[in-house]
Amino acid sequence: MSAKDQSRNDALVRYLLLPTLFLSVALLGGLRVSEPERAFLFVAPPLITLILAVMLMALFLRGRLIVLDQWLSSDQPPLTNVAHALTLMTLFFGAAQAFNSVLPESGLLFWLFAFFFLWTMWNNLFSPFDPRQLLRSLAAMFGLAFVLKHILVAALSAPAGSWLQKLTGTILEGLSLGTLNLQPFAPATGYLSFFCLALFVAGLCLLPRPHELTLRVVEPIKHPRLTAAPSAIDAEPVRELDPINADEITQVTKRPAVREVIDVEPD
Repeated sequence: MSAKDQSRNDALVRYLLLPTLFLSVALLGGLRVSEPERAFLFVAPPLITLILAVMLMALFLRGRLIVLDQWLSSDQPPLTNVAHALTLMTLFFGAAQAFNSVLPESGLLFWLFAFFFLWTMWNNLFSPFDPRQLLRSLAAMFGLAFVLKHILVAALSAPAGSWLQKLTGTILEGLSLGTLNLQPFAPATGYLSFFCLALFVAGLCLLPRPHELTLRVVEPIKHPRLTAAPSAIDAEPVRELDPINADEITQVTKRPAVREVIDVEPD
C-alpha cells in the first residue's frame, strides 16, 4: 500500500468512521424494547452517566489513548481541529450512552452498578497502564456489567420465567425492602445493548495512536566534509603560515610518506 492510500484510509477512519460509530452508540445506548408491547423506548442518560463519561475521558488522557496536544493543536489546520473536536465530542456522548445501556433504569441495582463503575475507574486513575491494558480493562468492565444486567437481572425480572426465577426475584425484592424495582424488557433490548457495546469498543480500538496523528519526517543533516570521500578529505590542502617568513604562505598537502630506496649494486 502506498503512502497516499494509507493517508486516505487514515483520514476516512478518523473523520468519517469514528464519528459514525460513536453517534450510533449514542443512539443505541438509550433504546429499550418494552414488554409485552414490543415498542421502542428511549431512556435519557441520567446525570451519573455524564460523570462516568468525564471520568472515562480522564482515563483516556491518563492512559495516553488520547493525547490532547496532538488532537487539538495550533500547528494543525482549523478544519482538522474542528473535525477532531467533533470526534472527541461524539466519543464523550457515546461513552455516556454506553454506560446507560448497562445501567439498570432505577432502584437499588442502579446505584450498585453506578458505584461499581465509579470505584473501578477511580482505582484505574491511579494505576499505571498503557492503552492496550486500558482497552482490555474497559472491555472486561462493560462485559461484566452486560452479563449482570441483561442475563442475570433480566432472567429474574422476566414475567414468563420459571418458578425458581420468580421465587428468587421475590426473595430479593423482600430482602431489599422493595427497592430493587426490576423493570422487565423484551429480549431484544439485550441484543441492542450488545451491539452498542461492540461498536463502542471497536471505536476505541480504531482510535489513532499518538504517533499516527502527527507525522514529522526528520531529514539527516548533510555536511560537505562528512559526505565527501575520504581520499578527497585527505588530499585537501591545508594552508598555514610559515613560522620563518610570515608573509609567505605555503601549501602543505597530506601525502603518504615516501621511503628512500638505496640501490645496492651486487658485487
